[in-house]
Amino acid sequence: KTLNCDYPFTSLLSLKSWKWVLAPLILYAFERVLRFWRSCQKVVVTKVVKHPSKVLELQMYMKGFSMEVGQYVFLNCPSVSHWEWHPFTLTSAPEENFFSVHIRAAGDWTESLIDTFEQQKPKTPRIKVDGPFGTASEDVFQYEVAMLVGAGIGVTPFASILKSIWYKLQHADQKLKTKKIYFYWICRDTGSFGWFNDLLASLEQEMEASGKAGFLSYHLFLTGWSSSMVGHAALNVDKATDVVTGLRQKTSFGRPMWSNEFSAVAAAHPRSVVGVFLCGPGPLAKSLQNCCYQHSSLDPRKVQFYFNKENF
Repeated sequence: KTLNCDYPFTSLLSLKSWKWVLAPLILYAFERVLRFWRSCQKVVVTKVVKHPSKVLELQMYMKGFSMEVGQYVFLNCPSVSHWEWHPFTLTSAPEENFFSVHIRAAGDWTESLIDTFEQQKPKTPRIKVDGPFGTASEDVFQYEVAMLVGAGIGVTPFASILKSIWYKLQHADQKLKTKKIYFYWICRDTGSFGWFNDLLASLEQEMEASGKAGFLSYHLFLTGWSSSMVGHAALNVDKATDVVTGLRQKTSFGRPMWSNEFSAVAAAHPRSVVGVFLCGPGPLAKSLQNCCYQHSSLDPRKVQFYFNKENF
């Protein structure tokens, strides 16, 4: 007679399996309770700003809220939906006494949210916040040289970084490790540039006044343009400011030649470790990742490019 020993062995496993399941369940339950508690904290919307291209800026305050550059939060608006939570990158700096997000109309929920705030009801719609949470952009100040690439609304994490830099330069922060930042912003329409024009203009003035005009090198690229727009720009090429943005840096028409950009950075910083940060679409990420590989030196003592990406 053949004895079947599978049953006792299986029973023994089932008796002990709860020990392996219990710990993850406790951690999951704790995380859900923590998120629920955070989402119940009172959030005050201190300012609402309407930007071009149907972009809404919400400036908020929540007691005990602490953030770092490049982080994001989940937002919920019960007036739109009680159950939907959506992630948005923080566009404020840690040095500011509020936190902010920029919301572009890109779906039913965001369009409904923007319409709710545009209706200008006597009472501001309630907002719930969960976060902040970390991203790759938090590491930007760990590099001596950084390349920041934003596509459209993907500029939002870098707005936080640039604002923080502005505050650090104002207070002459000696702990700032970063020596040079290259900022690339690629937009489809001219209205998109209006989101952070004031910030870039302030940075230009601050860095010139502090003798650090070479600290930030930024490049704006317009991918949606007409021949008349290019002709108008050509006629005003000798003007001190750009006809599209009003900034000193002139706007380029078309997409960046990334190989040329990486070659220029490698030549300017032959022995540096360069952090490349992107908030944008997948095809652009693949192109930048290839450039990082192609332009990094085989000699570890020479220039190395490290790619970082975030998207939702």
